Amino acid sequence: MPFAGFIASRLFKALCVILAIAALNFVLIRLAPGDPASVLAGEAGATDPNFVLELRKQFGLDDPLWKQLGLYLWKVLHLDFGYSYRNHVPVLQLIAERLPATLLLMVSSFIVSLSLGVLFGALAAGVSFFNRARWLDPLIMTVALIFYATPLFWLALMMVIVFSVQLDWLPAFGMENISARYTGWDRVRDIGEHLILPTLALSFFFMSVYVRLTRATMMETMLQDHVRTAFAKGVTPWRVLRRHVLRNALLPIVTFAGLQLGQIAGGAVLIETVFAWPGIGRLMFDALLQRDYQLLLGVFLVTSATVIFFNIITDIAYRFVDPRIRVGGGAK
Repeated sequence: MPFAGFIASRLFKALCVILAIAALNFVLIRLAPGDPASVLAGEAGATDPNFVLELRKQFGLDDPLWKQLGLYLWKVLHLDFGYSYRNHVPVLQLIAERLPATLLLMVSSFIVSLSLGVLFGALAAGVSFFNRARWLDPLIMTVALIFYATPLFWLALMMVIVFSVQLDWLPAFGMENISARYTGWDRVRDIGEHLILPTLALSFFFMSVYVRLTRATMMETMLQDHVRTAFAKGVTPWRVLRRHVLRNALLPIVTFAGLQLGQIAGGAVLIETVFAWPGIGRLMFDALLQRDYQLLLGVFLVTSATVIFFNIITDIAYRFVDPRIRVGGGAK
């Protein structure tokens, strides 16, 4: 399949999947107990049933479910995610304000976890296979297992206590110091300092998975014939490890990396809550507590679209990792 045709096909399929996810989310949220009209009436102290009925009519909650669903999907196709009556602004505006913070956290966590995971996994495989510093392999795998078994929220809280409260090295909460009113590179440095703890807390779990996956795939690749041939030709061990083993072991790592982005989006909700990071994860948590259905649906939709987009990027990356693979067309 030509590359342009593959992209068009994947985008069409992605649109269908996004609409299906939007419909499923809409139905599930409507089936949940409570609605925005009841919450707003309760907060206003209004006990008049007519007032609640008027609110339901204003929000369109008195229409049949199929009619509400059809209207919602039609608006989604026109990039209209509705209006947040809690915040009194369009949903798309709220998400646009919070999405850059979440993407910054997701991308930084992805890069850190992938880089450190592949590095330490390759190091563990290398020292084990070449019988050098054998103690390093079990040490790396034990630390990776500890990070994998540690609850994410507990690790985040401990990092705040140690590095922010006790050592006072890094800021604990927020994305930047608003009161300082930094500009230019000073603001970039300030955001970078606030980003370190959330990024590390979100990265360590996935880094441990990359370590174990990289080591396992590399140890399996080392037993293949082309690696033994490279050794027989006198190629240096670390050159074999880098050019013949690691390169051929990257394909399953890239596959898992595409799946990991969806898990990072889910983990970002917890991390943004712990570190008061102003992203869409924190926005979704607040919308859930406030029964802000339109905002909640908008966040779900944008998160799903982001994950699908990153999976398309993963499919494209296959061509660069292994040139034998035709994107969308199998192996040559």
